[in-house]
Amino acid sequence: MISPNIERLLYLVAAALFINGLKNLLATIVNSLAGLVFLVVAEVDWVVAGLIAVGSVVGAQLGSGVGRRLPDPALRAVIVVVGVVAMVSFVSRS
Repeated sequence: MISPNIERLLYLVAAALFINGLKNLLATIVNSLAGLVFLVVAEVDWVVAGLIAVGSVVGAQLGSGVGRRLPDPALRAVIVVVGVVAMVSFVSRS
């Protein structure tokens, strides 16, 4: 017989996994709809879109590998520096 505390914990884990799956499903639906609207309303430069897609996939693979190897404080510092540089770049252009 499973203890009541473990049973509650398993129930909470199952609920969290279900909610996370539901969140991912809703995000997929919303993003697909937004993409379809964008395709109908705007002209898409497919070369640029392809380059962005390839860059995103390569960046995600490289970034996840580097992010796992960096110590937490160094990773946080890199994220802050990249964010500040992007913010300064955007503000200086306007």
